[in-house]
Amino acid sequence: MSDIKNFDRMFRLNGKVALVTGGSRGLGLHTATAFLLAGAKKVFVSARKNEGEQGIDQAVEKLNKLPVSGKAVGIASNVADTDAIERLVKEVQKTDEKLDILVCNAGATWGGPFDPTPDWGTQKVLDLNVRGVFNLTRLFAPLLEKAGTRTDPSRIIIVSSTAGTTVPHVGEHGTIMYSVSKAAAHHLSRQLAVELGPRNITTNTVAPGFFPSKLANGLIENLGGQKSLEDHNPRKRLGEPEDIAGVMVYLASPAASYVNGEDIAVDGGVRYAAGRQSKL
Repeated sequence: MSDIKNFDRMFRLNGKVALVTGGSRGLGLHTATAFLLAGAKKVFVSARKNEGEQGIDQAVEKLNKLPVSGKAVGIASNVADTDAIERLVKEVQKTDEKLDILVCNAGATWGGPFDPTPDWGTQKVLDLNVRGVFNLTRLFAPLLEKAGTRTDPSRIIIVSSTAGTTVPHVGEHGTIMYSVSKAAAHHLSRQLAVELGPRNITTNTVAPGFFPSKLANGLIENLGGQKSLEDHNPRKRLGEPEDIAGVMVYLASPAASYVNGEDIAVDGGVRYAAGRQSKL
C-alpha cells in the first residue's frame, strides 16, 4: 500500500481565497461556482460592470445562494487597464492580506477578414489577453506569495484557448490576432512557472475549445452552428460547465501542487481532428 497523505482533501479547496476575472458569466462563472462547491472560503468575482443580465451583481447573487459556507464578493474592474488592476488589488487587500488562487479568465476576441483588420481590434485583444494577464499576475504576485508554501503553493490559472496552439479560423471569419494573443498566454504561463515557482506560486494554462457562451456563440453560428461543430468533435459534443469545473478545481487543489507550466486542453480532442480547415 502506498502512503498517500490526506487523500480526502486532495481535490478540496477548503479555506482558500480565490479571484476569478471575467467571473460573471460563462467559463468564469462555472469556475467560481466550482470553487465554492469545492470548499473555498471566498471567491472574488471581477468583471467590467455590476449591472445587467451578465453583470457582477446577478452572478454574486446566484453564487451566494449555493448551499455552501463560502461566499462570493463582486468587484467591478477593467483588467485591460493597469490602474484598474492596481485598484482591484487594493480592494482585495481591504479584507484579505493574501490570495491563494488567481484565475485570469477575462478575455476579448475580434474576427474578420485579414486585409481590412482595424488596428483598434488588435489593440483591444492584446491589451486584455496579454498585457492584462501579465499585469494581473505581476501585481497580485505579492499576495499570492504570502499564501503559498513549499507543500501547498498558490496558483495562477490562465484561461487561454486551443486557438493558442492551432490555426483554427482564417479567411472571412479569421481570428488571427486572437489566436496570437492566446499563444502568447501559453508562453507567458511557462515563463511565470519558472519565474514564480521559487516563490511558491505555480502557473498553468487551461485551453478550452468551444463552450456555448456569449463570447463563442457568434463564431459557432458563423462556422455552421452547434450541431455541425458537435458532429466534427471526436466526443460528438461541445463543452459543458462540468468539463471546465473539473479541470479548474484540479489545478487549484492539492492534487496539482507539483504541476507547473502545463497547458491542459479541454476540447474533446477536436484540435487533432483532420479536415476542419476545408470547411471554413
